Amino acid sequence: MLRTPAYAAPSAHDALAPITIERREPRAHEVLIDILYCGVCHSDLHQVRDEWGGAIFPMVPGHEIVGRVAAVGAGVTRHKVGDAVGVGCFVDSCRECAQCRAGEEQYCEQGMTATYNDRERGSDVPTHGGYSTRIVVDEQYVLRIPDGIALERAAPLLCAGITTYSPLRHFGVAPGDRVAVVGLGGLGHMAVKLASAMGAEVTVLSTSEAKRADAMALGAHAFLSTRERSMFRQHAGTFDYIVDTVSAQHDYNAYLNLLKVDGTMILLGIPEDPTPVGAFSLVTKRRRLAGSMIGGIRETQEMLDFCAEHGVAADVEIIDIAEINRAYERMLAGDVRYRFVIDTATLGGG
Repeated sequence: MLRTPAYAAPSAHDALAPITIERREPRAHEVLIDILYCGVCHSDLHQVRDEWGGAIFPMVPGHEIVGRVAAVGAGVTRHKVGDAVGVGCFVDSCRECAQCRAGEEQYCEQGMTATYNDRERGSDVPTHGGYSTRIVVDEQYVLRIPDGIALERAAPLLCAGITTYSPLRHFGVAPGDRVAVVGLGGLGHMAVKLASAMGAEVTVLSTSEAKRADAMALGAHAFLSTRERSMFRQHAGTFDYIVDTVSAQHDYNAYLNLLKVDGTMILLGIPEDPTPVGAFSLVTKRRRLAGSMIGGIRETQEMLDFCAEHGVAADVEIIDIAEINRAYERMLAGDVRYRFVIDTATLGGG
């Protein structure tokens, strides 16, 4: 076993603190990765505070992992020592159901195995994530990081990137389409970059006028303040797609009315309480309200290659691991542009 420095939440009420975990030597089809960077996702905060239930403690968060292959099992063919690689939100699935066979492992009918706060398939061994110096993952669930993307800026692509890329592709966003992005945080800034790279005309909808300049710098064509209630009336029937990244409570009906006939609003954020949707918001213009969750391994690799080709990467702030608890508080306050990324060298050697 490999003794591995990490940071973990001891319980839902305690700050993250140093811990040593054990990683096994890679089995025949597994890859040992020396982690270089790990993004900090808002879901990390939800999980360590057990806001979604079912938390397993001590918990080592992190599912936006980038590093280099340190060792491979005897049967590995996809990766070699020294390769730049990534690991996203899951590390296994049943591999047999219709969704897995279709390359949509995130919708595995038996449930995907999450990178952390889960248990390895068929065992009681907990999974631990990227707030650590190394990880062992089956080669099928390891992504290749293309040349041309700085590794620290690639890390958030493994969650924020694929979470926004997948619905843009699935629902058919095309050049010239008018796409509105609700919220300009970790997900929103990637949605703006990706939709713009796909040729869409992008408008950011935000409560914060202070984000106007950032929106335009990221590639948006327009910015509208949702604090101006008249905006919803003036721009009714404007957009082909709305990508809603906001997890706070807000009125879905107001945004649905911004869609054209046959327009689609895609939910990525998950508000704490159910949000009412009026039938008239949908039926009068044959609109769709849909949801989406990350992407499969094949599509995540496609996304990484697309980003390399189009010069797309996350905007990040690099932090030491000792800053993680403060980073959580800053994230809650919206004080990050637009993703914290941990330099795992600050954890020390293993």
